[in-house]
Amino acid sequence: MTKLDRLIEILCAERGETVPALSEKEKGRYFRALVNVRMPKPVSDEFLQLQDEYLQEELQRKGVTDIATLSPVPLSPDIYLWQGDITTLKCDGIVNAANSQMLGCFCPNHGCIDNAIHTFAGVQLRLECAGIMEAQGKSEPTGSAKITRGYNLPCKYVLHTVGPIVYGGLTKKHEEQLASCYRSCLELADVNGLKSIAFCCISTGEFHFPNERAAEIAVGTVVEYKQKTHSNIKVIFNVFKDYDYGIYARLLGAN
Repeated sequence: MTKLDRLIEILCAERGETVPALSEKEKGRYFRALVNVRMPKPVSDEFLQLQDEYLQEELQRKGVTDIATLSPVPLSPDIYLWQGDITTLKCDGIVNAANSQMLGCFCPNHGCIDNAIHTFAGVQLRLECAGIMEAQGKSEPTGSAKITRGYNLPCKYVLHTVGPIVYGGLTKKHEEQLASCYRSCLELADVNGLKSIAFCCISTGEFHFPNERAAEIAVGTVVEYKQKTHSNIKVIFNVFKDYDYGIYARLLGAN
């Protein structure tokens, strides 16, 4: 029995279900789906050891990109543009576009960054987030941020921020809330001694913030923050789609 087989067996037993017949290709997606829907609750040491070993093997298979190998953009020696999977990026902290419950995405195999980060960090991340939210006693406000460990991700920390949801037309309040997400993460990173942070394209996916305006706010807020605070933190703008890369490349003079 492989690590993945045993992990699926444990999760199915926890749900009172039998393991279905799965092809080797299907097993990874099925494991991810089971993890996605699992509520934050204690898990056995056996599961954690197997999960951590499996996730580290998957990370090595995908490959890790270290910030030390990246080149800054012409705009600033401390700002970078990188296209790729943020869960494979080695830096001090990565930013997760969270929802107000701060527990990750519960939709099986969903394509959002919240789902990916929680999946590849491991179940420990949802448990830590649940502890933070229980202590807080209320939903996370839009524009603020929380910090957790990175667990099985190559980054040391994950900064979770809730971006604005845009239904209908874009408003000034939406723009102010998005700028607050970037400032909150930068402030939290500096307070915790992080030397580098990678931002995803907050609110531009499921939350429908227009991509180009979001990028303008992201770049403008980071530049303003660094100018005002004289922070030396290195900032990576991480994009996944070619469309977003083109926007950021133009704004950062990285064409």
